[in-house]
Amino acid sequence: MQYLDSIITAVKKITELAVALLALAIVLGVIFGDKVAFLPGNVIGNVTSIIGMLGASGLVGLVAVGVLYPILAKK
Repeated sequence: MQYLDSIITAVKKITELAVALLALAIVLGVIFGDKVAFLPGNVIGNVTSIIGMLGASGLVGLVAVGVLYPILAKK
């Protein structure tokens, strides 16, 4: 069971890192615009598009948010 616990801990840490990097990319996109040298593409546009797709999906989008929220929420 220790192996499973260590895998779960590693996945949680990787998820936290990904969320932190996404937040950094959004802040840099707001400050410097789309032309940040090390960020590929339009991060803010992509996040807005994902949120729009979830909103347009109605109940399916609500279920997706309900599934993703506990995964990304800090305890």
